[in-house]
Amino acid sequence: MKKLLYLLGALACSAALWSCNDDDDYVDYWTEYASYREANEEWLAEQENLTAEDGTPYYERLVPSWDKGAYILIHWFNDRSETAGNLQPYLTSTVTTKYNGYLYDDTLFDTSENNTDGTYTTAVNAVIDGWQIALQNMHVGDTVQILVPYASAYGANENGKIKPYSALRFNIRLADIPDLEVKP
Repeated sequence: MKKLLYLLGALACSAALWSCNDDDDYVDYWTEYASYREANEEWLAEQENLTAEDGTPYYERLVPSWDKGAYILIHWFNDRSETAGNLQPYLTSTVTTKYNGYLYDDTLFDTSENNTDGTYTTAVNAVIDGWQIALQNMHVGDTVQILVPYASAYGANENGKIKPYSALRFNIRLADIPDLEVKP
């Protein structure tokens, strides 16, 4: 019986705390950023339909096996046959990259050039999903441009200059995979 009374008391306290929650702090980003979100989605759709001079699609859509709802658009600037034998990162790898990040309207929001040596070293599993998809499909020496829908980037969250529902464009060069263990 005591356990039941404790449980009822805990539920009553929880209900009291919930009712005191200040709804004035709630921000409806979906509505507030509706036109911005739509502009990002339209831009991404336009980019996906771009063609190269030879009539082939400019971007390739990559969908990871681990999330069929996620994707990025990717364009390789280098001849991939020249880097095909180079190391390729795993999700658990640490990579060194050079990159520039842009909003859909070409506003630069981040760059590895701000770092002392001009590079950025991170674990693949520590970056946004869009980067994870791209990096695991790259080899050392590859240079790509990726377009990342907001769902594979920061979603409905703000992050510095990045507004909620931002589609992002990155130019990335995979410079190195330090300490990658290679199977014999």
